[in-house]
Amino acid sequence: MSAIRLLVLGAVRQHGRAHGYQVRADLEYWGAHEWSNTKPGSIYHALKQMAKQGVLLAHEVAPSAAGGPPRTEYELTDAGRAEYFKLLREALCTYGQKTDVLSAAIGFMVDLPRGEVLELLRERLAKLAGWRSSVTEHYTPEGGPEQLGHIGEIMHMWVHSADAEAQWTRGLIERIEGGAYSFAGEGGDPFEGVLAESQETPYV
Repeated sequence: MSAIRLLVLGAVRQHGRAHGYQVRADLEYWGAHEWSNTKPGSIYHALKQMAKQGVLLAHEVAPSAAGGPPRTEYELTDAGRAEYFKLLREALCTYGQKTDVLSAAIGFMVDLPRGEVLELLRERLAKLAGWRSSVTEHYTPEGGPEQLGHIGEIMHMWVHSADAEAQWTRGLIERIEGGAYSFAGEGGDPFEGVLAESQETPYV
């Protein structure tokens, strides 16, 4: 899965209707340009491509004050909303994806109901446990990596990664179960990472 697709769809959805600079400003405000491949060119390319695919609907609005071409604003179509939530759910319950994909999913998880997020994270835990078991069928962590020569360090790394991911996921589940954050349908504060059109991101 590409993180930029999830990020761009999520950013447009937060505004309802947004132009490319707004999407770019939000993603830079979130620091996504540091932990994912969301460079300006890739953001604008993703917007145009998804409009061609029917995932976004493009609207031409008034030309810019500087006299440039008409600005294009985008909004999610029904297909775009379906894809956004499909990508979000997959990213939350799947193990082993790139960090930027999981980071994007965590950033948007509050768009789902609390109970559903907990179910997806528990599914992720179960998949991590299954993957760890498949590794330990061939490698006994207690015996140390040397038992398989230096190649054993690979399996040792896999087990440590699975354990670390599982520990982090369990911690997130506990925080969400304890009432942390405001999820869809709970009537809490709106998403805090959306910049107003006239508001400059402090990180550009």
